[in-house]
Amino acid sequence: MGLFVFLPLVLPLTAWPVARLAEQHLHPRVATRLLTGVAGVMAVCSTVCLALLMVVGTAQLPGNPLPDGWSDPEVRAAVPYDGVAGRVAIPALLAVAVACGRTLWRHGRARRRAHRALAALPATEVAVLPDATPYAYALPGRPRDRIVVTTALLAGLRPAERRALFAHERAHLADRHHRFLLVTQLAARANPFLRPLRTAVSYTTERWADEEAAQTLGDRRTVARAIGRAALASRGTPAPTLAGLAAPGPVPRRVAALLGPAPAARLSVFTAVGVAAWTAAAGAAVSAMSSANSAVTMMTILYAATPL
Repeated sequence: MGLFVFLPLVLPLTAWPVARLAEQHLHPRVATRLLTGVAGVMAVCSTVCLALLMVVGTAQLPGNPLPDGWSDPEVRAAVPYDGVAGRVAIPALLAVAVACGRTLWRHGRARRRAHRALAALPATEVAVLPDATPYAYALPGRPRDRIVVTTALLAGLRPAERRALFAHERAHLADRHHRFLLVTQLAARANPFLRPLRTAVSYTTERWADEEAAQTLGDRRTVARAIGRAALASRGTPAPTLAGLAAPGPVPRRVAALLGPAPAARLSVFTAVGVAAWTAAAGAAVSAMSSANSAVTMMTILYAATPL
């Protein structure tokens, strides 16, 4: 195992510049999928790393529930360990479990509350709430997905801008953007170094929906105006994993992107962005291989040391 077991904890640092380049230069669909995949793999690997440190580093502590053979001096010599790192890994793992659990609970609570608020309304695709606070968001659920919008926001938009609003929210639901947002939220809880990827995905999912709406309407300027008007009046969404037209983020950048040409859907390897994307993928692969190698090595040795 050696020092390689620590790699997954620090490799997410390599994703920081990639997140910035991806959100600026890649097509938002490509950027969202790439960054979410990298964040998910690195979060799992860093959690496995903490688990390995805890098991190996605490095997000799008195009163531990592990088999006695795991603390044998020959086993300790074959599996490098650090007692301090093992002790630190225990509260770190507990913190990761609590943080991820709270994120899932809050996400579920927000969705349940939103669905309860719509229970008295007709079961249509678009739910219009008589609310003086302007906001709109996409609400995934069963048996149907719904678009929630208030009368206050609709009153502030022109007919063409309303069509842009609905096209934007439909894109969120059709492409299941809430899943990307939830994965990156959990990844950032598992490893704080992955927070820039969470922020980047929050932006790229909105840009993805912007581009889908612009393609549906055939008018990029109308979508840009709808975003600007909604952002000036809207308060956002009830949960960070529920996407909306005026979600918190760099709205001026979204508007500026829509006023320019549509982004290219293909990623060229022979560019700085292409190299950065491959670097992120390589970092995730190295992290995964390091965690897998350490886990297999540890389990093989400890399995041999476990009494039958």
